[in-house]
Amino acid sequence: MGGTKKKDGFEGQRAIVIPAKILSRHCDTHPVVRQLYVTDIGYYPNALYHHRQRTHGVNQHILIYCVRGNGWALINDKKYIVSGGDFLLLPANSPHEYGADDETPWTIYWMHFKGASSMDIISMMLKRMGDYVATISFQENRLHLFEEIYTSVERGYSVDNLCYASMALQYFLGSCCFDNNYNYLATQDKKDSITLCVNYLQKHIDKTLSLQDIANAVNLSVSHFAAIFKKSTGFSIIEYFNHLKTQKACQYLQFTDLRVNEIADRLGIEDPYYFSRMFTKIVGVSPNKYRGKRRLNLESR
Repeated sequence: MGGTKKKDGFEGQRAIVIPAKILSRHCDTHPVVRQLYVTDIGYYPNALYHHRQRTHGVNQHILIYCVRGNGWALINDKKYIVSGGDFLLLPANSPHEYGADDETPWTIYWMHFKGASSMDIISMMLKRMGDYVATISFQENRLHLFEEIYTSVERGYSVDNLCYASMALQYFLGSCCFDNNYNYLATQDKKDSITLCVNYLQKHIDKTLSLQDIANAVNLSVSHFAAIFKKSTGFSIIEYFNHLKTQKACQYLQFTDLRVNEIADRLGIEDPYYFSRMFTKIVGVSPNKYRGKRRLNLESR
């Protein structure tokens, strides 16, 4: 049923494990965050041989959202098939086993979460779902919301970041629990200039772009677009582009053995020293220190 098992290593994978010290000192004690917060979060594309078996469960709730491919889960001696468009919900301390299909492995967004109100939320979701697996409509906005949570905790463990991730998590779980409500509100496809710009930046993450290049992509003047982008996001266009490049760099550092200068080159940055300074300014540690800390955190879980 589980197929061949091997160490995780899926091209394009991303994962963040919030340190236990942060959870105990900040998440468990903050009056807002302690109600609901993420402990682990990630994305596994085409996760061939992905498999977990926990005979006593874990002390967090788990949500797995499958967007492509297939997987399976064994819960209370019942086997479930999980396909694209399904999400799997596992309450804390529930024995379980799950894995990717051997022929068409799943692509999943996943998270572990807990908090004072989490059990009430899980109970409500399971009651509405009727089982541990349910189908929801595909919405880009839902994936964007997941990315909001991921990016918020990835950018550091400030009170603001943790509070925002906590509130976004409740919204994300609400979108899964009340899919009809979320689907109704998400029917308008808003391709505004900011969305078009971010899409353009993500597609050209390996390039060096000028403000004129970016403004041309959304058919606006440089001065006008720069002003509305800063007002909407709180960052200049180039700052935002650097954040996206840094986020991609974090993935390379965590999941590949590429050298720092090779990563800089893949991000369209010719000067590796400039890249290292930019990375350190945004993340707070050097690329090499980030790589060591992230790998140590993942290996310890």
